[in-house]
Amino acid sequence: MTPHETTLNRLGVSRETYEHLAAYVALIEKWSPKINLISRASLNDIWQRHIVDSVQIATIHAQNPASWGDLGSGGGLPGIVAAILNPSTSTTLIESDLRKATFLRTCIHTLDLNAHAISERIETAPPLGADVISARALAPLPKLLGYVDRHLSPDGTAILPKGKNFEQELAEARKTWSFDCTLIPSITDPGATILRIEGIRRA
Repeated sequence: MTPHETTLNRLGVSRETYEHLAAYVALIEKWSPKINLISRASLNDIWQRHIVDSVQIATIHAQNPASWGDLGSGGGLPGIVAAILNPSTSTTLIESDLRKATFLRTCIHTLDLNAHAISERIETAPPLGADVISARALAPLPKLLGYVDRHLSPDGTAILPKGKNFEQELAEARKTWSFDCTLIPSITDPGATILRIEGIRRA
């Protein structure tokens, strides 16, 4: 068993789900050279750097959310992974780049996912009212919370991975926003932290 398989097994990923993830990886490897879904360098470490990282994001939430929104989905990390791991959840991926949105729709169709992709800007797309919102490497937290607030249900949860400067981003965000935040250490990057944010409101 490879290191990433061991980690995914520890995170509760079944063999069937692993096969779905592998099919998704194959799609990324096929499309990425054409539309730059992920960097060429990270293709060699796609499982640990992108898939395992997205799985940990996709499993930090209340049980069986009815709806999930992924903002700035790009190549579907973590949105497509969330849809694979939560098949009963209706997942919406917002991605303004038409080529990447086409890739997302291909993944949804090929993998038969309970999801759909919207090719619009986050700030103009109709509010999702989602139970869970995720966004990976999208924007600094003060700006990101504006996007999240637009698309999250009033009692929903935002799952936002951040790098080593997360404390500075939190301090800046609290100047204009009020929210409850739980810090969850990343299992893929010792310098990263996942923010679980609830109760978002303007300060």
